[in-house]
Amino acid sequence: MKRHALLFTLLLAAMPLAQAAKPVGPLLPSGPDPWVTQRDGVYYYMHTQGDRISLWKTRDMAKLAQAAPVTVWRAPASGPNSAAIWAPELHLIGGKWYLYYSAADKAHNDDAHRHVFVLENASADPTQGRWLDKGMLRTRLSGIDGTVFEHRGKLYFVYSAYVGDHSDLVIAPMRDPWTLAGPEVDIAAPTFPWEMRGGRKILEAPEFLPGPRGKVFLTYSASACWSDDYSIGMLSADSDADLLKPASWSKSPLPVLKSSPQDGVYATGHNGFFKAADGTDWIVFHANGGPDWKCTSRRAPYMQKFTWDDQGRPAFGP
Repeated sequence: MKRHALLFTLLLAAMPLAQAAKPVGPLLPSGPDPWVTQRDGVYYYMHTQGDRISLWKTRDMAKLAQAAPVTVWRAPASGPNSAAIWAPELHLIGGKWYLYYSAADKAHNDDAHRHVFVLENASADPTQGRWLDKGMLRTRLSGIDGTVFEHRGKLYFVYSAYVGDHSDLVIAPMRDPWTLAGPEVDIAAPTFPWEMRGGRKILEAPEFLPGPRGKVFLTYSASACWSDDYSIGMLSADSDADLLKPASWSKSPLPVLKSSPQDGVYATGHNGFFKAADGTDWIVFHANGGPDWKCTSRRAPYMQKFTWDDQGRPAFGP
């Protein structure tokens, strides 16, 4: 594993960010649920750590492993957000930074008690300043992997909600970055066989991607994370569609990113998108470096450059 990681690190260091064509990584030895955002040429990276949230700050994603993580928040000893700190995301909204993360109560660490929480920071640099606890997002259902996005002047929240024996993608409008403002709408449930691998029917980790021609895309992770068939699917909607109507969304019939043994990546999932300082588009995701590694801390962050096809849809292939 060390030799494998070193090989990829050397490859990444020798390759300009804008020239990568295949999955590049692992960027770190471990990094489930990775997230990257870029601001003024600075990349802020984070991933699931379980009991805290840290930020890696770098001007070169090829040198992410050289950046020292800064812990910006730790889970309290008790309460609704005291355990299972998962899937942090950093968003700049209205001139302030917001951190969204999933958590559960240490006394009830189960799916029925998992929710999404929000932190706020007015500092220009999210590794500095004070993070204020804005509390739990009051969703109708328990769930995880919350994300936010702005479209046509409106702010939306999407999360993976526990619905019976499966997990669905649910969207709601927001009044502000920590408050929902209207009805929650279920826009996608597991329907394809590749969304039901590993003994579970799961859609999770929704991520927003605006298209160059105005279309709206939401990627998501499908199936159980312990399956090598864990993959990334995608929903799409027209630019002028009502995003709060399920009929506005169409689901791609096949995964848009999945295990690639020839590239040494398995169980690809939980992605994010970021634009590099040079304007190129990148996807970051976690994957295993070998088959049947399950859903553990061995999941590591990878990134891959992507382009757009003639229909204005993302093309994630090499």
